[in-house]
Amino acid sequence: MMSKTELAEAVAHALSGQVAFQGRDIPASIEHSRRAIALDPTLWIGYIQLAQALGFTLDALRANIVTRAGQTRDEIHEDMLRRLDTRLVEIDQMLATLRAQRKDLLAVRAQMEASWAEGQCLDAGSVTLTPVGHPSPAPALPRARRAARVDASAPAPARRAQRR
Repeated sequence: MMSKTELAEAVAHALSGQVAFQGRDIPASIEHSRRAIALDPTLWIGYIQLAQALGFTLDALRANIVTRAGQTRDEIHEDMLRRLDTRLVEIDQMLATLRAQRKDLLAVRAQMEASWAEGQCLDAGSVTLTPVGHPSPAPALPRARRAARVDASAPAPARRAQRR
């Protein structure tokens, strides 16, 4: 059984982890969450904060807990590794997109400077963007939101009519 002092220390680390997470100090958030878990492995807030710091959403965590019902320890471990691998793929896709955007921004910046040096404006049609792999499909919107979505490609009067 844990002493009150040890429990207080675990809770303090959990709260410090949350403060660090909200302040976008992810390394500190991870460290405090790890310490909270080490002090009290049953303190779920440490696990939740660690998962959030690693980029998992609360919805994903909730789904993970629901799917664990009735699973063996080996099945849970395999599922956790699969989820981590999936997150790594998502991060790799984001990094590829960010690298392509950075390359494009540098190219557009150079084109702008060259155009301006000639007293011209940049011709947007002359800009060629780097293609990035196939983006993941957007999650399906709930039926009510799907019906309310406005077609942004429609002319302004048609968009106003769609909103009504």
